[in-house]
Amino acid sequence: MYSRRNASLLKTPLAAIAAMVVAASGVVLSLPDTAQAQSAARVESQTRPNFGVLIDPPTRGSRSRGSARRWRYNDHRPDYRPVPPRAGGEEIVLIDCGGNPGTGAVEDAVRRVRPGGTLIIRARGGPCVGWLNIDKPMTIIGESGFDPRDWARHPTPTLQAPDGLPCMTVAQGVRVEVRDMLFAAPRAGDAACIVGYGAEIILNRAGMRYVGDEAAVYADGGLLDIRNVVIEAQTVAPAIVADGATLTAYEMVIGGAQVGLELTPGAGQTATISTSTLLGVEAPNNFGPRSIGVIIRSGRDYGRVEIENTAICGYVEGVAIEGASVAITGSRICKSEKGVVLYNGELRLADSRVRAASVGVAAASGRAVIVNNSFSGVREVYYSEDRSNIEARGNKVWSRSLCRARFRERSRGRYEPYWSPGQGWECVYGSYPRDRWADEDGLLGLEYYDDGYTLDGYDYFQSGYGYYDRDGRYIRDDRYRGDERWQPERRGLFGGRDRR
Repeated sequence: MYSRRNASLLKTPLAAIAAMVVAASGVVLSLPDTAQAQSAARVESQTRPNFGVLIDPPTRGSRSRGSARRWRYNDHRPDYRPVPPRAGGEEIVLIDCGGNPGTGAVEDAVRRVRPGGTLIIRARGGPCVGWLNIDKPMTIIGESGFDPRDWARHPTPTLQAPDGLPCMTVAQGVRVEVRDMLFAAPRAGDAACIVGYGAEIILNRAGMRYVGDEAAVYADGGLLDIRNVVIEAQTVAPAIVADGATLTAYEMVIGGAQVGLELTPGAGQTATISTSTLLGVEAPNNFGPRSIGVIIRSGRDYGRVEIENTAICGYVEGVAIEGASVAITGSRICKSEKGVVLYNGELRLADSRVRAASVGVAAASGRAVIVNNSFSGVREVYYSEDRSNIEARGNKVWSRSLCRARFRERSRGRYEPYWSPGQGWECVYGSYPRDRWADEDGLLGLEYYDDGYTLDGYDYFQSGYGYYDRDGRYIRDDRYRGDERWQPERRGLFGGRDRR
């Protein structure tokens, strides 16, 4: 009877399912120890270290094929860009800390600015005293503004560095732009005013007064862009040091430093200096570091420097090149002992003016091309050693020592002056133009001095009258003009006059 009843129930689908569920639950309830053993084995297999995998780890491809694909926000929002964490959340921070040293207000203001934000410094009650330690990109603006043309009218700085500390330091990879700021470091000691290591520093309409033993601006790698900037640095070090940094200087004025600019260009970089002025202290080089306007050193890689429309005055050596490719065009090198010194490398000097007391261009090693320049006051236009090569043409010289006239006899006791051209240069007779002096040594406040050579009576001689004796003294004679003066008259046998 039982088997017939069960057969009738199995004919119904719902009944069959119910019977299966009851049978399975009965088995589970009747075997509790077996279920616990299986669970323990599964946990143990997941936690046991797989030493085979540690010895021979699977490849990246096998891991990627076996792993599940993760959900990403970009799949649903293609315009999504992750935002890095921000230190400080204010877009614009205005600080008015006039003359309150030691409060930490400047440092706190830097921390409050979000990356890419703007810090405005107001110094109505005196300069803000602090150290700008920049570790995120930002823009720094002085609220009072700065005009480089009115340098003397800006007595109060915007930011003053604490004694022995820098004005601003910029971390590696950080870009900072500074506008309308006047920095001061009156007691800097061994600290530079602005320091950057692999950073991007842009100075626009800024000024700096620095007194210390280091460079006013020091950039190690990265980028240094200087525009409309005035730097007054009282230091024996260079006013600006750009070591491997990409330098761009436009309308820059440097004064007071023993060395104006020290530059080591990097590989594949072109450093440019244009429409700038570097004024030295005219210090002799018999003690301390050499007085050089622009010194260009060689790094591990060969770099290039371009100097255009720039005045470099008041240094013992105007430009010193120690292993780089340098092009100087349309510039003025004045009040120097040696105009350009090529210790090694390449030089192209074109359409420029050089005023030096000793040598215009001295080349110890390397190659120099000197084209269409003006040299004044020199005792020697070029100086070349055995390892150097100089190519010169079309150069003009004003010099009392080089351009002295020589005299040759045209007839008995009558001489005419002449000048011998040099290697790629010729003398210009007459006074040195005063307007050129004003753009050169006149920048240092010196009175006009004529480097040109003037021969007594030469103007009258060129008009066709008179001649010179063997000692160069002019003899005026108005009786004959032109070539007739070379045919002196003599008395004939019967008292008459004839010409020989």
